[in-house]
Amino acid sequence: MISRSSLTRLALGSARSARTLQTRGFAAAASSPSPFETYEAAGVKIASRDAHGPTSKLAVVVKAGTRYQPLPGLTVGLEEFAFKNTSKRSALRITRESELLGGQLTAYHTREALVLEAGFLRGDIPYFTELLAEVISQTRFTTHELKEDVERVIQVNQAKLAANPSAIALDAAHSIAFHNGLGSPLYPSPSASSRHYLDEYSLADFAEAAYTKPNIALVAEGASQSTLSQWTDKFFSELSSAPSGQFAVKSSPSAYYGGEQRIDHQTGNAVVIAFPGASASASGPEVAVLAALLGGQPSVKWSPGFSLVSKIAASSGVSASTTNFKYSDAGLLAIQLSGSASAVRKAAEETVKALQSVAAGSMSKEDLAKAIAKAKFDALDSGESLVSVGSALVHGAQPVKAADLVNSYAAVTAQKLQSVAKTLVDGKATVATVGDLHVLPFAEELGLRV
Repeated sequence: MISRSSLTRLALGSARSARTLQTRGFAAAASSPSPFETYEAAGVKIASRDAHGPTSKLAVVVKAGTRYQPLPGLTVGLEEFAFKNTSKRSALRITRESELLGGQLTAYHTREALVLEAGFLRGDIPYFTELLAEVISQTRFTTHELKEDVERVIQVNQAKLAANPSAIALDAAHSIAFHNGLGSPLYPSPSASSRHYLDEYSLADFAEAAYTKPNIALVAEGASQSTLSQWTDKFFSELSSAPSGQFAVKSSPSAYYGGEQRIDHQTGNAVVIAFPGASASASGPEVAVLAALLGGQPSVKWSPGFSLVSKIAASSGVSASTTNFKYSDAGLLAIQLSGSASAVRKAAEETVKALQSVAAGSMSKEDLAKAIAKAKFDALDSGESLVSVGSALVHGAQPVKAADLVNSYAAVTAQKLQSVAKTLVDGKATVATVGDLHVLPFAEELGLRV
């Protein structure tokens, strides 16, 4: 544990570093970031790259997203207790020490991962490595705090969902498409059943099963391999190598089902039209290019953009986006539409027609070139995030290399894209409809098979 005098010296050093950074210097040519190096220390999977900058980011990525929780709400419970009381430090002490060092602590989750992240000045790597190791091995779960946190999360989530039919539709689309596992909602529902499953004992058991060496990865941006290995060996060596307690982090392989669900909602309207997409391990980039070609959000201000759905959205007055949600063993290509009921209905009809036109081979060379470039940018941008790199490691894969990504997109052709679009159109779709069900269309009315 770092002493008070050490913290004072680190804080003074951080202040001097900040003053140095304020000094104007000559501009230097930007260089491409180096790829992540992967290795192990103390039995923990690690990925890091050193940009030799003044700041660092460190994240523990845990295979404990909502897909893997054995009971509803446990993932959110772990997230809410992150950076609170441990057996060594109180929540107040963690807050004050981190603020003194200028650090930023965050915790969040996805459907497959729980992420504990710290950003700090480069010289403070030892402190924050120790803190992250302490959080995942010595967090104290208490009944009083758990009840307060769960109630707050449920109430906040309920308020968000009430104002966001798009989020309801996207959660419903995952549930329809995958049922269990990836189909589990991102946040606990306001029903009494979620509260019934959550207590400090089930949460502690889930922590013991999830916070083990095979289920975590340590990812660093701005740290050398030798430095990170040194402090990982010191602080993560006592972490358990095997799960204990009554829970085990496991999930059956994802299966796509498809189908339709309609949910009445009074404050907004949304439709999600989805199809089986490409997983993170899939090499073919055609689905990503198709998502870029459909699009929805313009890439350039004051322009509707080149993508097919963005033009539909601009003319009908709806908000739209197309995303290929990539998971370890599955994907979901989801087109999201929201707005007034009549506008969403019209946009949904036009969107299906646009997809059918791609399946028929109707696309210009220029639009295809733009879609490939956009998909390539999105893939490179998202693939460099700490959570993407860490998720790959905990699922037994390696981070995607930029050169491999670029080469794969060079092989995309109009014929391949047409073939993928035709397979989706002819296959089983997933349609989630939220809002005024009297106006919003059924999947059959859109020409989709569910």
